[in-house]
Amino acid sequence: MDTVAIRTEGLTKDYGQGRGVFDLDLSIRTGEVFGYLGPNGAGKSTTIRMLLDMVRPTSGRAEVLGQDPRAGDPGVRRRISYIPGELALWAGWSAREVIAYLGRLHGGQDRARVQDLAQRFGLDLDRVVADLSKGNKQKVGLVSAFSVDSDLLILDEPTSGLDPLLQVEFVHLVREAAAAGRTVLLSSHVLSEVQHVADRVGIIRGGHLVAVLGVADLQAQSSQTIEIVFAHDAPTVWPGLEGVEVALTDGPLGRYAVTGSVDAFLKALARHTVVSLRTHDADLEQIFLGYYADPGAVR
Repeated sequence: MDTVAIRTEGLTKDYGQGRGVFDLDLSIRTGEVFGYLGPNGAGKSTTIRMLLDMVRPTSGRAEVLGQDPRAGDPGVRRRISYIPGELALWAGWSAREVIAYLGRLHGGQDRARVQDLAQRFGLDLDRVVADLSKGNKQKVGLVSAFSVDSDLLILDEPTSGLDPLLQVEFVHLVREAAAAGRTVLLSSHVLSEVQHVADRVGIIRGGHLVAVLGVADLQAQSSQTIEIVFAHDAPTVWPGLEGVEVALTDGPLGRYAVTGSVDAFLKALARHTVVSLRTHDADLEQIFLGYYADPGAVR
């Protein structure tokens, strides 16, 4: 088996006026969950459409499951599950009919698996697509994608319209796919959607890939807020400590932003009498936002 599921070299789609995807060099390992992150308009969907030969590149090359997408090999395409950012379904069909049809295109699917997934997502398989909400249509796409035996899942904003509980169920599904050795390319503009499942993330801004890094590396760049109530006035300075910023002091209350390891700060804190301590999750979103402060081009 190839060790790389997706590879691009200089992949470019130039729509003019700075819009498109430019000089994309990317390598996604087989069995990896890769988060592809950026705001709407950054070029995520354009990248995916080139990988699936829905859009032809202006220059550069791509390889998906060992083949140029433009070759159009049906055998390779059956190994890929895809959920587009905007899911268009046959309005007069039932959810069951849509899923069965898409399953046949893949060479078959496990009906028991379809039933299980529909149950997990609370999808009524006998409802007509025209009567489904956006969230329920998204469930049809998820059940279709995860019910077939594919090696690569390409998911473009897959949780759009889902309520938070079902977004958690989606995370479980991605973890199950990864445990089974499947490769997942997960496109999103929300960091929290991928940070719990991705091995690495690529950040795209204005059509340019600006960073590829592990989620742990992204975490290391972030700060976490520690809120402390002291038995005395809160310290306003922490001499000799790097990565500690005083966000607020108000009598015994102190709020501090700590970047990187908190070990040194906690050791310094031991010299004080602490009444209570509360921490807030690391602000990964702010680090992420820092990478794409500039407006993007085309979605």
